[in-house]
Amino acid sequence: MLRAYRQHVRENLLLALDTLRTHKFRSFLTVLGVLIGTTTVIAVTSIIAGLDKQLVDVAEQFGTRTLWVYKLQLGAPHALTRAEKLRKPLSYEDAMAIKEQSPSASTVSVELFREMGDFGLPPVTARYKGRDMPDALFVGVTAEHLRLMNTTLGEGRFFTEADDLHRRDVAVIGNGVRERFFAREEPVGKTILVDGHSLEVVGTLAKFKSFLGDDQNDKAIFMPYRSFQKTYPEAKDNFICVLVEPGKMDQAKDEVTELLRRRRRVKPADPDNFGISSAESVISQFRDLIGTVGLVMVVISSIGLLVGGIGVMNIMLVSVTERTREIGVRKAIGARRSDIVWQFLLEAMTLTASGGLIGILVGWLLSLAIRTFVPSLPSTVPLWSVVAGFSVATSVGLFFGLWPALKAARLDPIAALRHE
Repeated sequence: MLRAYRQHVRENLLLALDTLRTHKFRSFLTVLGVLIGTTTVIAVTSIIAGLDKQLVDVAEQFGTRTLWVYKLQLGAPHALTRAEKLRKPLSYEDAMAIKEQSPSASTVSVELFREMGDFGLPPVTARYKGRDMPDALFVGVTAEHLRLMNTTLGEGRFFTEADDLHRRDVAVIGNGVRERFFAREEPVGKTILVDGHSLEVVGTLAKFKSFLGDDQNDKAIFMPYRSFQKTYPEAKDNFICVLVEPGKMDQAKDEVTELLRRRRRVKPADPDNFGISSAESVISQFRDLIGTVGLVMVVISSIGLLVGGIGVMNIMLVSVTERTREIGVRKAIGARRSDIVWQFLLEAMTLTASGGLIGILVGWLLSLAIRTFVPSLPSTVPLWSVVAGFSVATSVGLFFGLWPALKAARLDPIAALRHE
């Protein structure tokens, strides 16, 4: 029984493929919508999967045990309210209070910078021997900051408490700064000019992983916290990084929240006037964002699949009309209604599955082209998107081919044999 069923399916499949070969151009036009829809799904999911992987890698580099505390909530960009714009900055004393009073905090470091603009930190110009770097980032940090960055030194050393307390004019530079100024010489001990201030380079940092080609951390020039205060007395914007004891992330968030609400005199009924973020929360916000984008693209691709499905239904109805006499002959020699239904269903499913396979191939080629020519926009085709694309394409043929198949099965054999 099973062997006979397999033989029956094989014969119908070969018949469907023969029909596709006979009407190549018509078949291609019929499945063009399915092809475009499948291609869109594969291309979009490959970009989203690549972005997700890159974001996770970057977030993990900054540490899954790190809390970022700032006067504003980090994450997806949004229009600031008037209250958010008027928030007072966090202070160095706030950071020290977290370090001393939060049992879950292992290490605390502070970044100091001038007022953050709408597009992040304002860049400064760095110079060395006639070469300029107009997009460098200048930040003051405490001696513990290297541990919080979860990176390694390339050359030299990081700041010490003595450098900070004595307000020494020294700097640790990112890999991008090193490549710009010191590609052919040793950077440690050299003096660079940053925003008009002379700084001695005492160390370099290893290259950071970038997200969407953003290499801001590689363009950073770090200076001891109090040295930065001396250079920019008006700078008040503090960014606090908290390294949490293993397994105590939720507890640390609660401790920091309670402590800062008390220090900043937030009333019990009022919301926090500061933001606390972690790698997990940033990843979650990003996934919500790209999930929305992915949903929109799936809806758009569904339109292509719907158009392709309607095209398949129309061409199958035409095929039933063209092959009415053939259907009559098959019924006259003993074909059952189910045989006719499966003949046309398999033909429709083969048609859309072929479009799906071509769409998967085109989508994979697009993903490869994006990864090759736009390295900052990562793309990788996940296996589930290939399986989903092929399954949906085949299902379109099954759904939209059902009515033509039933129509063919219901034809009267005598009337069908008389059809011209």
